Amino acid sequence: MRFEALYLHIPFCKSKCAYCDFDSRAIPGCALEEAVGTYCESLLAQVDVHGKAGELADVETVYIGGGTPSLLGGHLVELVNCIRTHCNPVEFTCEANPESFTFDLARSLRAAGVTRVSLGVQSLQADELRAIGRIHTAEQAVKAVALAREEGFSTSCDLMCGLPGQTLDAWRDTLKRVLLADPDHVSVYPLQLEEGTPLERLEAAGKIEVPDEDFQAQCMDIAAELLHAHSYERYEVASYAKPGHRCQHNIAYWTGVPYLGIGRSAASMCAATGDVSLLLENTFDGTPDSESDGTSDGAAGRSSANSSTARIRFTQLDDAGEEFDHEFLTPREAMAEDLMLACRMTDGIGPELLARAIRVVPANELSAACDRAVERKLAAWDNGTLKPTHLGWLGGNKLFGIFWDLAADA
Repeated sequence: MRFEALYLHIPFCKSKCAYCDFDSRAIPGCALEEAVGTYCESLLAQVDVHGKAGELADVETVYIGGGTPSLLGGHLVELVNCIRTHCNPVEFTCEANPESFTFDLARSLRAAGVTRVSLGVQSLQADELRAIGRIHTAEQAVKAVALAREEGFSTSCDLMCGLPGQTLDAWRDTLKRVLLADPDHVSVYPLQLEEGTPLERLEAAGKIEVPDEDFQAQCMDIAAELLHAHSYERYEVASYAKPGHRCQHNIAYWTGVPYLGIGRSAASMCAATGDVSLLLENTFDGTPDSESDGTSDGAAGRSSANSSTARIRFTQLDDAGEEFDHEFLTPREAMAEDLMLACRMTDGIGPELLARAIRVVPANELSAACDRAVERKLAAWDNGTLKPTHLGWLGGNKLFGIFWDLAADA
């Protein structure tokens, strides 16, 4: 199996944010350096194994995320160099936090071949940063954007709306100050209160008040207006880019491209062919099990393969890359997933995807789903392409649900 996108997960942070439920660990002092060294040795070994097997030869995009990859310092540069011995990606992104994105690191990453930096800015309001547990200042964030641009990176900023205590005026101020910093790409995410996080517990106890979905929708509309006025094109529900700066790695996720994830909790996806990844060789030999009853262990996919398996998703469960969780999708499930993800993007569901879908999903069911999306004003036809409307994006789960429902036989 040859993958076209590669993701490496770095599960370390200096301090864990109050909203975060990602697989990340805040480790103090010398213990962090020891843990990082051990983990990175394992990552290097895993990259080499896949590289030597030829699985990385076609990789076009690489993304190192976390966690806080910039916390790794020289280890991060070593990982970049290792990856580039096995592929020559057109886009190579590293995530960074403003407080750990130093001049020396920026220069070393650029020299090693990183082309893009995604900065976790989140807010430029001191009270909001404190409320969500960020440890950088607004000034550090602005300087980090300037440094990334000066070193020649395509530069992206992540922002969050719907934060505790946030007002619309404060949100506008953050957006305007980010626009003055002039990044190439901006992602805007509404706060999600994830179960078990400090913010969720504080909100449940009545100790903080989090703005509601109507406020978040207003914030998203304000962001769309201001970013559009400054020549940023919205190409996905939460993503805006200047011409030539769309995140190709994320687009790979949304368009069904086979991707490989390495590191604890990293996810991968590939077609269920006879040439499956090394990650599966211990649990799936590439030949679907015709004796499997194909029963589902969840709402999406099955826990074992059978003769109708079309797509495999797997998630690494350990640091060493020896334990995985697997999910096996039927052709209808895989197609429903592709249709659903297409609704995230301004390009929508185009004629080519519709033509592929009709070979898998009965025409009357596919047509009915499209009609429902249009009738509910969640999508509209544009020269043979079904594109999400403003209402469709604000109520994204409703639109996504219409097409995910096609996963099951009627």
